[in-house]
Amino acid sequence: MIFMENKNPISPHIQIYSWHISSLVSIGHRITGVLNIIILTLISVWLASLLLGEVNYKIIYNFLNSFIGKFFVIASIWSFIFHSLSELRHLFWDMGYGFELKTANFTGALTIVLSIVFTILFYFLGRIII
Repeated sequence: MIFMENKNPISPHIQIYSWHISSLVSIGHRITGVLNIIILTLISVWLASLLLGEVNYKIIYNFLNSFIGKFFVIASIWSFIFHSLSELRHLFWDMGYGFELKTANFTGALTIVLSIVFTILFYFLGRIII
């Protein structure tokens, strides 16, 4: 018996798959979930460094006050906000709402836009308070 090799892809591949807003938000939700665990671990290490003395705490404090550190803080805030809004979207899906294509696209775009808007608001609120 001779088996002929099939040249067609078995499933849609990333090169031919058409990206949709829902797939981008879904992938973003998974990535930010992993990042949030890493960020929470780093925050815990930073707080635990208080037990090791002021010098160790000051190193991390100085990093967070640098340009890269501030970028890290703003990106972390965006990550938590994006993940929370995406989770709220999933909560409504769990209740059976928002599965229509138009609604799913709208809520996906709303998740992205509101995560950016809320990050900017938190930044300015933090600048006012601190």
